[in-house]
Amino acid sequence: MKELLSTLSATGQPATLYKALEQALSKDIGFGLFTLLYRDGDEVARVYSSNETAYPVFGRKRMGPTPWGERVIDRQEAFLGPDPAAIVWAFYDHELIFSLGLGAVINIPVVYDGETIGTMNLLDKSGAYTEVHLAKAAAYAPLLIPAYLEARRA
Repeated sequence: MKELLSTLSATGQPATLYKALEQALSKDIGFGLFTLLYRDGDEVARVYSSNETAYPVFGRKRMGPTPWGERVIDRQEAFLGPDPAAIVWAFYDHELIFSLGLGAVINIPVVYDGETIGTMNLLDKSGAYTEVHLAKAAAYAPLLIPAYLEARRA
């Protein structure tokens, strides 16, 4: 974690942080897909993806109300979806997720000043994640606060 914190002072932000975070999470937790979404009001934008072919970085789009959004965005609760049933419950694009061999998810809200300003998302094969992985992932999320705040300013 100390190495990751020092990344915040490096040039080339936020790409430098995003890549370092991807590498750290790959070693510490593992994933088949890693994405970062920042939120500004009712809009979200994917600002990083480990698989830009399937999940490209894009401009802003409106996010309508969903049970997943109510839980992760509104109530600021991390989400552990250990199996395909949880993926179907949470995501309209579950077929794309399954086509990538993914069947488990961790979504961590990034919260600043009482507001959810984004999410950090890890996906892997079904059964890959437990509460232990969820707790490990949650420790990394605050590192994204400066990058997400800067994205809002830009």
